[in-house]
Amino acid sequence: MLIPIRIIPLILQCMSVAIPNLQIPRRAGLPSKGIIVMAGDIGGTKSNLAFYRATDDHLEPLESKRYASDDFETCIDVLKQFIADTSFPPVDRICLGVAGPVLDGKVELTNIGWSLDVEEIKRALNLEKVALINDLEATAYGLAGLEAADFITIHTGNLKGNGNMAIIAPGTGLGEGGLYWSGKHHFPFPTEGGHTRFAAHTDTDIALLKAMQEKYGVVSYEKVVAGPAIYDIYSFLKKHKQYTEPEWLTQAIGNQEDAPAAISSAAIEQKDALCVETMQHFVRYLAHESANLVLKLKATGGLFLGGGIPPKIAPLLQDGKFYEHYLDCDRMQHLLETVPIRIVKNDNTAMIGAAYYAAYGDW
Repeated sequence: MLIPIRIIPLILQCMSVAIPNLQIPRRAGLPSKGIIVMAGDIGGTKSNLAFYRATDDHLEPLESKRYASDDFETCIDVLKQFIADTSFPPVDRICLGVAGPVLDGKVELTNIGWSLDVEEIKRALNLEKVALINDLEATAYGLAGLEAADFITIHTGNLKGNGNMAIIAPGTGLGEGGLYWSGKHHFPFPTEGGHTRFAAHTDTDIALLKAMQEKYGVVSYEKVVAGPAIYDIYSFLKKHKQYTEPEWLTQAIGNQEDAPAAISSAAIEQKDALCVETMQHFVRYLAHESANLVLKLKATGGLFLGGGIPPKIAPLLQDGKFYEHYLDCDRMQHLLETVPIRIVKNDNTAMIGAAYYAAYGDW
């Protein structure tokens, strides 16, 4: 399945307008005519790919397409399809943001089962310069290409301050990353913090944890803060509190893949008490893990809520409950209060970041 997607213009000189104090370094020295780079955001549900023309001071989007990842056996098949579907000059460099830990140029994508290897991609596409970076690292680079309209501010915080930044991104899975502040520049880095163990707080949390342990064994934050988690929390509460599911909701939920959108929409519209309670738990878990990440990274420069879910449930994150739960920590409220919190609305951020790294990264 092929779906066209909107391309966001990227002017690098404007990067400090949208996010005060963000300073991501970039290498110069490209040919005057520029180079062609291919960028990708490769995930368990979808694969976004785009061509850009890069010069020392500008990254111009040319064409982009979105593919359903399940329609392909390998990532290389997706890359070849994209090249076949377009008609641009030969590519000079490729960078893909991938949903998994990149080790020695190789990665196993966490939620789809694909294996990627830089050397295999080079051979398959007859290209010398290929890079794989974690999708949250790509998202961090992509922040440099966003505009003010690409954000929803939850908490203003101290906009004059600086420091490390944190990104948490619930979607098919739960991505977490950061930007280290050197005193002069921000340097993006990935983490696999979404796979740390979930901490239960209430009696209901403990009951949920026990139910999830029976199903999954280890219960990480990804198991309670990601798309599939919404249906798991819903199913648990329905049984645990003996809710009756109305027929219209049964039809709206359909299969398990459609459930998160149906449940979150019903919660936003206040149409069903079980859906409302499900999303209350989801928002609380997201807030707690957001605070955990900010504290571990001392991310006084900002917290960004990325991924596919936060923009879709923005009303549930703006009503004050998320921020209230975010501040529910051990003695560090004064630090958390200084941190600006923004939702990243642009779902092409990781792809923009991969293009930025392809053009200006430290290869």
